[in-house]
Amino acid sequence: MWGGPAAPDCFLTAFLGHVATAPQTEAVVDADRSFTYAELADWAEAVSADLEAAGVRTGDRVAVSLPRGAGAVAALLGVMRLGAAYVPLDPEYPVERLQFMIDDCAPSAVITTDDTGVRHSGLTLRISPEPRAPEPRRVPVADCDPHLAAYVIYTSGSTGWPKGVALNHRCIDTMVEWQTSHSPRPDLRTAQFTPLNFDVSFQEILGTLCGGGTLVIMPEELRREPRRLLDWLAEHRVERLFVPFIALQMLAVTARAEILATLSLVEVNTAGEQVVCSEDIRSMFAGLPGCRLVNHYGQSESAMVTSHILGPDPYAWPHLPPIGVPLPGCELLVAPENTGTPHIGELLVTGHPLADGYLGRPELTAERYVSVAPTPAGHTRAFRTGDLVELTDDGVRYLSRLDSQTKIRGIRVDLLEVDAQLLSNPDVAAAATVLVTTRTGHTSLRSAVVLRAGPGGPVEAAALERLRKVLPEVSVPVSVTELPELPRTPSGKIDREAVVRSITDDLAGRRRGRGGRA
Repeated sequence: MWGGPAAPDCFLTAFLGHVATAPQTEAVVDADRSFTYAELADWAEAVSADLEAAGVRTGDRVAVSLPRGAGAVAALLGVMRLGAAYVPLDPEYPVERLQFMIDDCAPSAVITTDDTGVRHSGLTLRISPEPRAPEPRRVPVADCDPHLAAYVIYTSGSTGWPKGVALNHRCIDTMVEWQTSHSPRPDLRTAQFTPLNFDVSFQEILGTLCGGGTLVIMPEELRREPRRLLDWLAEHRVERLFVPFIALQMLAVTARAEILATLSLVEVNTAGEQVVCSEDIRSMFAGLPGCRLVNHYGQSESAMVTSHILGPDPYAWPHLPPIGVPLPGCELLVAPENTGTPHIGELLVTGHPLADGYLGRPELTAERYVSVAPTPAGHTRAFRTGDLVELTDDGVRYLSRLDSQTKIRGIRVDLLEVDAQLLSNPDVAAAATVLVTTRTGHTSLRSAVVLRAGPGGPVEAAALERLRKVLPEVSVPVSVTELPELPRTPSGKIDREAVVRSITDDLAGRRRGRGGRA
């Protein structure tokens, strides 16, 4: 499946175009401060000047460990306009993890606000919270080489240590051009919700600034408070929002007609998890008739790959919407997984979205980025996503992670299917199903749920009874544990390892209460 040709312009050229034509337009709102395009461009150039004066050159890597805010946006632009690769590092990460990433990417400089506790042999810059203009000598913008590394982002590794993924300018250029040309308007007021060390933040930041829009920095304390987040979205007239599915579901559970009437949203984008069109989400968007829901798909290793815009009637949406069609410059292949049909199998991605590979990990790069026979579009290199999909006439339908499918008593079970069925219960606001292994080595399927109306009632018995009506016996979990909220990863996705720990603690409590086994 081919998304068609793409010849995107350089995203830096697009941003600087808005600086030239609308310098006094509001670019970033951070708490009670507002920064114009001219101020942000000068601030970014000052960062470039400091780096250049310290010997940083095109092709070097610069680590940035800053909290979300206008200063972090200026640092990102300053690194990239110099032609260096931006490496975002979350300052809230444990020092040992930060030190590993610093050692692994070997940056020429680290930009931060204070002492992160990590050791670095190169330059460390302290960025001012106040915008500043560069010295009179201007720093030219580096040539827009599409093959030049734009950023390195760290993703979870099976060894327990993160692995760096290097993506080039062509990946960003393609994503930015698609986003600005397919949004309701390119200049939307957009919330900056995503942690900076996750790739969706590039859609928020660059997709907004390259379209002439305004980026509004969300206060960190609102991330887990959906009612306050809705009030903030209304107060700041936010028009576009990027959130993972679990955060969207909790917003929908909280939203009421009187709240929805105050919102300015015209587009909500979600990615990273399977979208389930629950009754809460349908009701929320029915109360936002001018707002569309867009389902994106991609990985850190291949940037944004597909997109699907759901139709105007939320009550006509499928329970599990497709992930859509490929972006221009992207081509999708399927590697059959003994499914009996050539249209179902592991998804392979080729074309513009592909990363250069894993930083310093040639063996892993060769394992996941594989050679393929020339495709209809002439591509010969593909990324193995690990996702099971079906290619249909309407686009790609996501089925599951290959590693989310497990075998119980020799029968294949999809954990995400169990989650989807739990969410069909109107009393359930969020759900996660996991495999739990006891100390004796016994493995069983168990689920955790968050109730929409809060604790109360015989949750487990009712949930299991519903599941037995729609799932084969082997797919019905042994237990359903009620939690006040599902634990999340720093990017906002469900943290299934933490769910296992929560369920294990609950089982231990049951055993202590009964003096026996759960």
